[in-house]
Amino acid sequence: MENKELQKSLGMSAALSTVVGMVIGAGVFFKPQAVYQTTGGEPGLGMIAWVIAGIITITAGLTAAEVSAAIPKTGGMMVYIEEIYGKKLGFLTGWMQTVLFFPATIAALGVIFAQQAVSLIGNESLTLPIAVGIILFVAALNTLGSKAGGAIQTIATICKLIPLALIMVFGFIKGSGTNPIITPLVGDGISPAGVIGQLLIAVLFAYDGWINVGALAGEMKNPGKDLPRAIVGGLAVVMGVYVIINLAYLWVLPASELANYSAPAAAVAEAMFGPMGGKLITIGILISVFGTLNGYLLTGPRVMYTLAEQKTLPGYKTLTKLNKSQAPANSIIAMATLSAIYALSGQFNLLTDLSIFAIWIFYVLTFIGVIKLRKDQPDLVRPYRVPLYPFIPAIAILSGLFVVINQLCFAGLQTTMISLGGIIITLIGLPIYNYMQNKTN
Repeated sequence: MENKELQKSLGMSAALSTVVGMVIGAGVFFKPQAVYQTTGGEPGLGMIAWVIAGIITITAGLTAAEVSAAIPKTGGMMVYIEEIYGKKLGFLTGWMQTVLFFPATIAALGVIFAQQAVSLIGNESLTLPIAVGIILFVAALNTLGSKAGGAIQTIATICKLIPLALIMVFGFIKGSGTNPIITPLVGDGISPAGVIGQLLIAVLFAYDGWINVGALAGEMKNPGKDLPRAIVGGLAVVMGVYVIINLAYLWVLPASELANYSAPAAAVAEAMFGPMGGKLITIGILISVFGTLNGYLLTGPRVMYTLAEQKTLPGYKTLTKLNKSQAPANSIIAMATLSAIYALSGQFNLLTDLSIFAIWIFYVLTFIGVIKLRKDQPDLVRPYRVPLYPFIPAIAILSGLFVVINQLCFAGLQTTMISLGGIIITLIGLPIYNYMQNKTN
């Protein structure tokens, strides 16, 4: 499944817009609630977290892009880790994505979609049925083939920019601008050092998607020069958008109020435009979430399908079957079913924290892989090299370790238990891998 003749047609502007399009998703509309609940209803550390997470993401993107450019194979992080560390760890990466990262993220998006839909309908008893229903509906659309999924993605990408632009512009025009922005950092009785890790986990969900950026290297005219510019430029634009829109939120409503709304963007829109305007913005946000959900159900089942093709998943014969549209329908249905089960929790923030914790363990392995590859394969062709080596990779590695260790050890008992659960689910992949190896060899 390696794409050996990628056309080198992407210039700087195309790459930069792709970076922005892949990263901006649902998190920016919903995560301010979790942020300001964590800070005790005060704005300062929350705003700082959006900047720190942006810097972490830029260093992560710059680092991982070297691996992507040096290993231009279809399959993403799972393939990179397999190439660097061996088949078993490569499988574990794909397993984690298949049973944890993608299903938890899809479930979280289904839950938040349902919560917003219910705010329009006015019947909270429909939250879980809508969450499960939207996941299964989008999965059904994706069984029609990647062309249908791609068309949905294009429409949704355009639609998600509309509420963003309206809130950023009118927030500063219609807002009072009298609410605190930078101080106080946190509420009474809360330690900034004690909550920064939780804040970063929350905010990094909004920045997720950057791992796909490095996959552009094989299709760029001049990746060594343009890829770092596209990553830094694109992620800087994303960070700028996130900081500005969060300023706009605070320009209209104080952090203490934003902490009470599951959809702060819709609450801000209602404060600016009245109930009808708020509902229109909510519809725009729903389309954005729908598009993000579609993107994950378009890409996630392909990881499951790849593992099944390698005969490392139970039921691989069923999961590798393609339908008339040449879509891996059984893999799509299997992932959607698992996601729907996760969605029954009804917990958006819990699900996103679980998925981000799990994926960042493997992001750190990817960052370390840059250094390992340079030592193990110094003559490997590298169309792009991470700038300021080894300082940029070191920042990415240390930041990632901080996020993972903080979530595991210092973010409270509930968070520790969720994180341990994620590790256990991931490690279950090892006996499954060994069993399947013995069975198929």
